[in-house]
Amino acid sequence: MSRIGRMPVVIPNGVDVEVDGSNVHIKGPKGEMERTFSPEIEISYQDGVIEVKRKSDQRTQRALHGMTRALINNMVVGVHTGFEKILEINGVGYRAEVNEKNLVLYVGYSHPVIIEPKTGISFEVEPKTRQIKVLGYNKEIVGQVAADIRKVRPPEPYKGKGIKYLSEQIRRKAGKAGKV
Repeated sequence: MSRIGRMPVVIPNGVDVEVDGSNVHIKGPKGEMERTFSPEIEISYQDGVIEVKRKSDQRTQRALHGMTRALINNMVVGVHTGFEKILEINGVGYRAEVNEKNLVLYVGYSHPVIIEPKTGISFEVEPKTRQIKVLGYNKEIVGQVAADIRKVRPPEPYKGKGIKYLSEQIRRKAGKAGKV
């Protein structure tokens, strides 16, 4: 049995769950999500707990078992507390600001880069620490938007200038050796 797949998903207060066969609909204070899973996996909801079981021990069902449980758990956590990714801007003159709902980046180009949020996504910018927070209830979309922001100016290895994740370590290279 999958160690992750056999763990039950406990539903916190304020979250409504509807399970209709392989279709799961979860609604909470941050938003609502719906997803259809493989019919080979059994999903049951009783007494505030979602359990995921597989019908046989085939390789494909073993692979889907833990993944299905993890996706359902991410849906529950997302609509209850939400997810965030923190990015950090390094570089002289590099900065970011929120204009209405859009994120505006000034990162060394001749023009500002404007990023419009997808539905369910919001941005927060702390100018003192030069941090950008990407907030949302869908973990996949939060991660994709953060990756798109990082792609605007990825960190370079010589001076470390660019946009990086907060916990990311940049591999630094030595510059030119010069004359001896």
